[in-house]
Amino acid sequence: MKTNQTYAGIPQEYGNLATSKIVIIPVPYDGTSTWQKGADKGPQAFLDASENMELYDIETDSEVYKEGVFLADPITENESPEAVVEAVHQTTKKYINRNKFVTVFGGEHSISIGTIRAFNECFPNLTVLHIDAHADLRKEYEGSSCNHACAVYEANQTTNLVQVGIRSMDISEKREMNLDKVFFAHDMAVNEDWMDDVIDQLTSNVFITFDLDALDPSILPSTGTPEPGGLFYYETLEFLQRVFDEKNVVGFDMVELCPNENEKSSDFLAAKLFYKMLSYKFASNDDTYDNGDDLEDNNPFSKLSKFKNDDDDY
Repeated sequence: MKTNQTYAGIPQEYGNLATSKIVIIPVPYDGTSTWQKGADKGPQAFLDASENMELYDIETDSEVYKEGVFLADPITENESPEAVVEAVHQTTKKYINRNKFVTVFGGEHSISIGTIRAFNECFPNLTVLHIDAHADLRKEYEGSSCNHACAVYEANQTTNLVQVGIRSMDISEKREMNLDKVFFAHDMAVNEDWMDDVIDQLTSNVFITFDLDALDPSILPSTGTPEPGGLFYYETLEFLQRVFDEKNVVGFDMVELCPNENEKSSDFLAAKLFYKMLSYKFASNDDTYDNGDDLEDNNPFSKLSKFKNDDDDY
């Protein structure tokens, strides 16, 4: 990561931890991917593209960066997949405990094991909304349960997992699936009510893990494992807007950008989509967030949290 970089090049007054409502944690890790390498370069490509965005969102008529966006230090742990997952888990939990809206940008999808674990410890009755081309339900792969192919196995055991856009999987993963909560891409293509059907499966608290290979490779080719038949931009926005509007999205991560020096549109799409998700979150909450002296009383996360952080010193 570049030194002294703020998210999207915003003025430092909007990038301070104390006053920011949003935290972004970069995780430049690519230790378990099995085809195209390069997801470890994803966070910096995302940040570079973000600096070239217009920061006014037309649809929501908002400038969400003015809510404050703190760019955390990147998680650079790489000793083992298990160590990376634990580092992501603890760092994510630390910022949730500070009553921030926490987001994570990977890196490959194994990092989400740690992200989801932290959110599940902090928020009751959690749905993990998994938007992806791949099922990622293997219990173990290549000798580790902390592999990108296992990204939501734990979530399937401990949360309400709802999977959207799936179009590639191993037969063994079918045994792990709750088929009532899996929305395959080929079914979505002929079901005009799929968004309603997905939302019906969500609990009130939702964490979104968004693997960019959920998108069709015609609009986002720069990912490690592209699959044909994916989501397109405006249907994705329509779906996300509804989720943010109808449910309490408590955080999200975005993974699997594998940047290509000769193809920058994917980096920019990821940057725009991320910012759009932030815009939906804060447009849908209006004045709910207040970073005044009585932050804990005003912040909805403190009311939902399963634990308190009175004794924590970060």
